[in-house]
Amino acid sequence: MEKSKHYQHGGDLEAIEEYYGIPRHKLIDFSSNVNPLGISPKAKKELAQNLDLISTYPDRKYTQLRQKISKYTGADFESILVGNGSTELISLFITLIHPKKSLIIGPTYSEYEREIFLTGGKAEYYPLKEELNFQLDINHLKTYLSDDIDLLVICNPNNPTGSFISQKELAVILDFCRSKNIYVMIDETYIEFVENMDEVTAVPLSKTYDNLIILRGISKFFSSPGLRFGYGICGNPELIKRMDEIKNPWTINILASFGAGIMLEDGEYIGATKALIHSERSKIYNTLKEWKNIKVYKPSANFVLFKLLRDDITSSMIFEKLIAKHMIIRDASSFPFLDSRYMRFCFLLPEQNQKLLDALKDIIE
Repeated sequence: MEKSKHYQHGGDLEAIEEYYGIPRHKLIDFSSNVNPLGISPKAKKELAQNLDLISTYPDRKYTQLRQKISKYTGADFESILVGNGSTELISLFITLIHPKKSLIIGPTYSEYEREIFLTGGKAEYYPLKEELNFQLDINHLKTYLSDDIDLLVICNPNNPTGSFISQKELAVILDFCRSKNIYVMIDETYIEFVENMDEVTAVPLSKTYDNLIILRGISKFFSSPGLRFGYGICGNPELIKRMDEIKNPWTINILASFGAGIMLEDGEYIGATKALIHSERSKIYNTLKEWKNIKVYKPSANFVLFKLLRDDITSSMIFEKLIAKHMIIRDASSFPFLDSRYMRFCFLLPEQNQKLLDALKDIIE
């Protein structure tokens, strides 16, 4: 079988290692959107000292972990459901409400569409407009929310555009959707990276709207994709109860449960991550704004999207040139509504970011 050079998911280091013959430890990965500080030092130490936990079953209700999530997020304890990554909860929720027709705000993560199709539903996209820098026009969105739509899917802040919808705007959307009996699923995977997080997160809205579920995890901000831990917040007691009933027991292993609880309480690590990302985001955005041959979109998370303005160069060409320098960034042409002019990269440590900027400038400018 011919090897494919199209990598649909950031951080697919195994495929890249196999194709290019570059050992993965020699690659600098700007494609996976994972916190460059690595896992919480506190969690790392505690996990190493408590490996004997493997000999025990997790608490079937994950009571202590859910209490920690409640404290961390401000969500009601009863509204919290945990799962094997947010992907399991996406699947659970969509299986339960079984939407016949869904609307996804895009370009965005492909897993939403996949799960909708797996349950026999249809999915359409509401396209964010490039001329609006991928910011949402709520009144225009309403024209797409027809009576046959059962579910609206929002990634906030959005991957790959880096744009966000404020909490006040989300309330307007939720009001409109509730009047039409439309569920709203909001993926907040990148919410902790947002500078004005309290003005963006939908968590406070979960206490008012029963047509809302919010999904989060520890893969990106807490640099722990391998632990496969996610959680959902939903203020609809009946919906939470039914999701818990159909969910397999013990889908979160004991180490993921234990480690996640420690991470959420590591204030020093959380503060250091926010400071690093906020500083690098500002520096990188201000640098890219000065380049003549790209258009950069203002980022709110830990990654940035840009558009090539030169006709003689494509995202795949840049990908290849950077791989030769052992750096990976995301060719964004695989996202809906984007093409070979778009690329995305996440923010790593300052010296790594500068190395990438220097290489990109040589290629593009």
